[in-house]
Amino acid sequence: MRPGDRGSAYSEYFSALNQQLKDHGPMRPVLLIDLDRLDHNIDVVMQSVKRGGKYLRLVEKSLPSPGLLAYICKRAGTQRLMSFHQPFLNHDALVFPESDILLGKPLPVRSAQLFYQTHKGVFDPARQLQWLLDTPAHLQQYLALARGLGTQLRVNIELDVGLHRGGVADTATLGQMLGLIRANAQHLQFAGFMGYDPFVGMGVPGLLGSADELFAKVMAQYNGYVDFTRQQFADLWRPDLTLNTAGSPSYRLHERESLSSEVSVGTAMLKPTHYDLPSLVEHVPATWIATPVLKRTGAVQIPALDGKSRLLSWWDINQRETYFIYGGNWMAEFESPAGLQSNGLYGRSSNQEMVNGSQAVGLAVDDQVFLRPTQTESVLLQFGDLLAVRGGQIVETWPVYT
Repeated sequence: MRPGDRGSAYSEYFSALNQQLKDHGPMRPVLLIDLDRLDHNIDVVMQSVKRGGKYLRLVEKSLPSPGLLAYICKRAGTQRLMSFHQPFLNHDALVFPESDILLGKPLPVRSAQLFYQTHKGVFDPARQLQWLLDTPAHLQQYLALARGLGTQLRVNIELDVGLHRGGVADTATLGQMLGLIRANAQHLQFAGFMGYDPFVGMGVPGLLGSADELFAKVMAQYNGYVDFTRQQFADLWRPDLTLNTAGSPSYRLHERESLSSEVSVGTAMLKPTHYDLPSLVEHVPATWIATPVLKRTGAVQIPALDGKSRLLSWWDINQRETYFIYGGNWMAEFESPAGLQSNGLYGRSSNQEMVNGSQAVGLAVDDQVFLRPTQTESVLLQFGDLLAVRGGQIVETWPVYT
């Protein structure tokens, strides 16, 4: 922050949260979910999904709490989930027994084997689970697993529609995979396609093409694979296939096409800082890290500099107050009070991080520092139970996945 910049005290919104946490919080780092803001984001997504005539599939890794997922499922009216991690998958199958689950990445076949070994409950994988696979070799491994288990696996094929992170990239490879499924109908069932295209909504440099041009290329590729399958493997084509697409940055674009049957959305429900995108301008931030101030020590002091440190606070008024917070060094950006900054010269800490600001910040010991996560999928798992707030009041606690 430049010399001369000044901080400011809490807004009314964060002032209420600060008092609530001081009165009723655990006085340690916590992750807050604002239900009023979350409701807004869910409604924005569902309005788009309905305009496009599609279904919504919730990305579990970006919302890694059964309580949070259940809340969104109920308001959005969906039971479709996308899972990325075998322990979470087993938990989903137990906690959401009526769900339809699509894997979001091809898992090692050993992970799939462990799923079946530890699976409990009434969830029926042969009917409710789709394994995402990307190569003929990977499919051969899953075929061997199905034979060993004496069951049938539903196979969704990952398509490379421009992300270039793996997946089928030509019809020859697709033909091999569909041929293998056709030849082993007792153990394999074609369930559909997944074409992930977040880059379309991420704001790539203009010289690489506009969002409209990139989206047209994505859908041309997706259409090509669908047409190939319909023509060459008509016996495998069914009207109830899962034609999955999108991602949080790009889901709105899919209102324009009628090929896909569903869009996947996760992070947009909470909107961390990395999702401050033009495509998500209608969404609002709905999650915060809150952590108490443990110590207030005045103007910045750097080890070994001692008295010379006063030059730093003379030069930069945002180093005239020093706070040590509970924890720190998260994938997050300071949100409130405005004007706070970490101290690169002192160094980052995950135990007691130094935070500096001007005297206008006005924090006292036990006041909360609020940060906005840069992403959700890993950050939400670091704080224990999530605290759901509504109208500035803590109303629920939700355990996260383990």
